[in-house]
Amino acid sequence: MHDIDVARTDATRSSGGGIAFLIAYGTTLLIAGVLAFFLPQDIAALVVLFQGGVALPLAFALERVMGFPPMAEDNPLRTLSIQMAMTQVLALPAVIIVYELNPAYVPAVFGAIGGGHFLPYAWLHRTRIYIVLGVIVSLGSFALMVIWGKAAFPYVPLFWGATYWVFAGVLRMRFRSQ
Repeated sequence: MHDIDVARTDATRSSGGGIAFLIAYGTTLLIAGVLAFFLPQDIAALVVLFQGGVALPLAFALERVMGFPPMAEDNPLRTLSIQMAMTQVLALPAVIIVYELNPAYVPAVFGAIGGGHFLPYAWLHRTRIYIVLGVIVSLGSFALMVIWGKAAFPYVPLFWGATYWVFAGVLRMRFRSQ
């Protein structure tokens, strides 16, 4: 596979444009948001921070259940796709610092990191939907914290998770039409 457009098409086809990931992470974030009403804030912040440990394997399983084919072994974008997905991991030290300073701000900081992580997917999947998603997640999480302060804690992952589900539907409609 040598043509970059063929490689991008294969990457998009193999993940449905990221739909399974948005559904999986949206679900775990919604659960984390609900749990935040019942757990001590420091524990709820850890749940938000590490919910991806459940979401990632769930996303890969959903890709197969939803019938998306695996990415071609010789796709030159395979390594880049993995690196794009892992950018959030490199931001964990910043989130841990925020956790130590005040766990109430973990969801908003993680939202900003998650929002930024979506920008390269606009190029990979050839859709501005990921730019809009990234801006909404990042600025929406920030706005909730500005408006409600520390009380916004459970609402940020709920907002984030609901946004993922909405955009999974938007992406489904976009890629279904192709």
